[in-house]
Amino acid sequence: MGRGPRLLITPALWFLATTLAAGSAGATDAPSPGRIEAPAFIVVDHGSGRTLAEREATAAREPASLTKLMTAYVVFEALRAGTLKLTDEVKISHEAWRAPGSQTFLRERSRVPVSVLVQGMIVQSGNDAAIALAEQIAGSERAFAERMNEDAARLGMTASHFVDATGLPRAGHVSSARDLAILASTILREFPEYYGWYSQRSFEWNDIKQYNRNHLLGHLDGVDGMKTGFTGRAGYCIVASAKRGDMRVMVVVLDARTPRERMRSTRALINYAFDNFETHRLYAAGATVVQADVAQGTHNTVALGLSDDFFLTVRRGDGARLRSQAEVFEHLTAPLATADAAGELKISLDGETIATRPLHPLAPVERGRWWNRLMNGEQTPATASEAPK
Repeated sequence: MGRGPRLLITPALWFLATTLAAGSAGATDAPSPGRIEAPAFIVVDHGSGRTLAEREATAAREPASLTKLMTAYVVFEALRAGTLKLTDEVKISHEAWRAPGSQTFLRERSRVPVSVLVQGMIVQSGNDAAIALAEQIAGSERAFAERMNEDAARLGMTASHFVDATGLPRAGHVSSARDLAILASTILREFPEYYGWYSQRSFEWNDIKQYNRNHLLGHLDGVDGMKTGFTGRAGYCIVASAKRGDMRVMVVVLDARTPRERMRSTRALINYAFDNFETHRLYAAGATVVQADVAQGTHNTVALGLSDDFFLTVRRGDGARLRSQAEVFEHLTAPLATADAAGELKISLDGETIATRPLHPLAPVERGRWWNRLMNGEQTPATASEAPK
């Protein structure tokens, strides 16, 4: 396959731009999020992964019960693999029963369904439930922490190291605002079927009803998860997920001094993100971006597109000035697989490229027999066309 690109301009973003133009007049640079009291925070757009605001986001800090996001991730992996089932009954050990801090109030030696333990851990932040799940999956909390660290490394959580499943203070037990934002987005992306537990307002077990400590639920537009945390050393922490329209953001606040400071900072960051940015799905996974010529195949053309949905976050009003162009590699020759890179999609704003994605064949093209190769020989490169005006 030749790698020299020929340029094809695709008009799809032009149509998007015209729909946004009415709201773009007079767009100016977005202001800063203002005075945020918390010493460490990050705001990330879930769809595009763009960081919208941050402070000390990569610094290693104690995550308190935000640790249970990673505990839940490992649990969800076990459920997906089939090594754990929501209906499995877990015998509560002495170690789980005696866990200090927040509780689901499990009875020692009782047998409790995994579904109850997961809700107890997520909604009530039960340390006893987290330890019981860790022991069920890995045999011990220490062995479970090794699984947590393996997953953290795989996800690119470079500042994180977990020593326990609960977030109770331990030497060397740390994470960062950026790492926790990565984890929160990964949970939602990989396990949407379990995300509803993070918006559950209360949970009752053993005739004890406890309420979700995320007090933004039901009190700030769009907030539908995820987890709070507190210890004396970690301060007041939160990972909050909020969706308005087609845009979702993940906000992480660490080491706030009071619950009120935690809520003020989180509220301000969420409103800042939605007031000043907009996220658009520019292209859907599997949708045709451009048709390309193919030589010596069973077909002489192939549709090129993206493997994943393409989201882009821009300042409010900038959407009207986005342009797209597709560069297709010259001399594409069969066979072509869907994993092959056959070109590149570029998105520009005011003439500056701000995002790129590889283009792949949406269906494989097999090498043709001799008569196919004769009929579908080398194609004449198309000439570059102008971007729509």
